[in-house]
Amino acid sequence: MCNRPHNVKVIGVISGTSMDAVDVARADLRLDGDTVVLTPLGHAEHPFPDGLRFTSAAELCRADTRLGQAFAAAALAMGEADLVASLGQTVHHWVEAGRCLGTLQLGQPAWIAEATGLPVVADLRVRDVAAGGHGAPLASTLDALWLAELAASTGRPAVALNIGGIANVTVVAPGSPPVAYDTGPGNALLDAAVLELSHGKRAHDVDGELALRGTVVPSLLDALLADPYYALPAPKSTGKELFDLAYLHRMTTGTVRGEDLVATLVELTARTIAAACRGAGTVVGSGGGMRNPALVAALTRALDGVDLVTSDSLGLPSDAKEAYLSALLGFLTWHGVPANAPSATGASGPRLLGAITPGRDPLRLPEPAGTPVTRLRIANPPGGPCARP
Repeated sequence: MCNRPHNVKVIGVISGTSMDAVDVARADLRLDGDTVVLTPLGHAEHPFPDGLRFTSAAELCRADTRLGQAFAAAALAMGEADLVASLGQTVHHWVEAGRCLGTLQLGQPAWIAEATGLPVVADLRVRDVAAGGHGAPLASTLDALWLAELAASTGRPAVALNIGGIANVTVVAPGSPPVAYDTGPGNALLDAAVLELSHGKRAHDVDGELALRGTVVPSLLDALLADPYYALPAPKSTGKELFDLAYLHRMTTGTVRGEDLVATLVELTARTIAAACRGAGTVVGSGGGMRNPALVAALTRALDGVDLVTSDSLGLPSDAKEAYLSALLGFLTWHGVPANAPSATGASGPRLLGAITPGRDPLRLPEPAGTPVTRLRIANPPGGPCARP
């Protein structure tokens, strides 16, 4: 047992915009002065529930329940914990004229609390939106705390990159507030194209096979890069409400060979990400897109000499980064620490995020942290006393 004071074991769950899996991670977190120390204790990926649709109130109700149950099952499988934090499944992100007006995440936390007996911190985005922010990318909180030391040591900005359905970055520059935003489609258009080209048989381009066989179509790439979203100033956010199959149909009015379309979409993702990373010393990548060798190769070319490393190399598993983010956000809320980065999301100020659903026992919150949190340290001693196989 780990009996260190103020340690909290937190299970974080999320299903990303690609809607291909439920990601779950378990972490040991503690406050050490102004630093949060996060020790990864394991992570897993569970199948996304089949047949979920979101086109009517009845379907939303069913999806909210089934996702909550799926998150509960994933959390139960992770073992002992004190708290569960859920970023849920984003099903709509309402943005008009560059302003986020609302956001909706499903995965009813009552099911998680009932199954695990643990308190659950959920609905983590909407308070930031109510304060004038975009509720995204909340990864900016983890990234700003985590990469501050790297940026200070090199004297150049460190950029955290996550490539999910939508790609987002956090730019952490020495002595400056973090800047974070969605750069545009990560895997969203790629997955939509592959799903249609394969007549529903393939959800994504495995190992970049199609893209590596194709050739970029310059005219199509130029048309895609001309989308007004890319010229908007940060902070900004987007989603599949814009970058979906219908968007792809509007943009590809001519005949484009399937492999060439996929290659062009890979180049689009790479270039729009690289544009956000100019001047960086290091780009720290995570997310499903980092498993696509065609995309990684295109991004490496587009970064033109900027170092691209994975978050694994710095101690945080790439495939589970957003699940660990969820755990961190829940931990901060649990300790009364604002968990948004206003310069990144656009909120009018720091805010406590989320709502807490009590577990089996009466709700007893710890004393609020007395020191502002300014750093995150990843501690992962191999075979340490709290390590989990």
